[in-house]
Amino acid sequence: MTDKTIATHNGNFHADDVFSVAALKQLFPNYTLVRTRDLDLIAKADIVLDVGGIYDPDTDRFDHHQRGGAGERDNGIPYSSFGLIWKKYGLAICQNNQDIATAIDAGLVSTIDAIDCGHVEGVTTGISLSQTVSMFNPTWQEDGDFDAGFDEAVEFASRILTRFIASASGGISAKAIVAKAIENAKDPRVIVLEQYTPWKKTVNALSQEALFIIYPSQTGQWRIQTVPVELGSFENKKSLPKAWAGLSDQALQEATGIADAMFCHNGLFIAGAHSFASIMAMADMALKA
Repeated sequence: MTDKTIATHNGNFHADDVFSVAALKQLFPNYTLVRTRDLDLIAKADIVLDVGGIYDPDTDRFDHHQRGGAGERDNGIPYSSFGLIWKKYGLAICQNNQDIATAIDAGLVSTIDAIDCGHVEGVTTGISLSQTVSMFNPTWQEDGDFDAGFDEAVEFASRILTRFIASASGGISAKAIVAKAIENAKDPRVIVLEQYTPWKKTVNALSQEALFIIYPSQTGQWRIQTVPVELGSFENKKSLPKAWAGLSDQALQEATGIADAMFCHNGLFIAGAHSFASIMAMADMALKA
């Protein structure tokens, strides 16, 4: 049965119940939502989340407020309703791709669980995704409709979840492509990608020797980019030649002797040329500098 009645509590809502419904919407798009604390209505629902005092995945009961909670991950982060639903349905939502489902749990679900369960210190500083979802609630100064706000929040969360899944899928595909490029590199210091692919995490994890990454831009030219000393660092393992800093077009062409050189950033971490042969020549010069 694809049509489900989903029950959750009424009134003020949080990211865990909103994202729980957004996740279930991926599988049961024609669901009927009941927001209530009426135990009779809750008992009749096909899926119950964040209310009811029961965690039983076999009967689709996903509350975590009962005494003792509903368990925790190996890293100590407790499960909220979102994590419990993801634990059962996440793999199906991700088209049975375990790597994607695991990445979403690590990057999105567990954070929302941690905040909802008060596990993360300092969560009130800055604006988190959980706080953003909570802003869909009417304020104390508004005569707002909590149910309408919840529906708006679910639409927002559905879009966020879809993009998280797409990002995780892209990251996993990119890892395989970049790993293959590292394996096939003629010179392990220069990694050539046939198309732009997110590369930093994989290069950082798999190659100690890589200094420069070569890839085509979206407009058809070519780029050379330096590898940082570690993930998230702005320090290059080896910068591009100092003489190129801030030059473009004719000035860079005269400095390099390369007729179609385009630019070099002042930070000496990226440069461009029109042709692959030219960007490889610039890489050779950078290695020797």
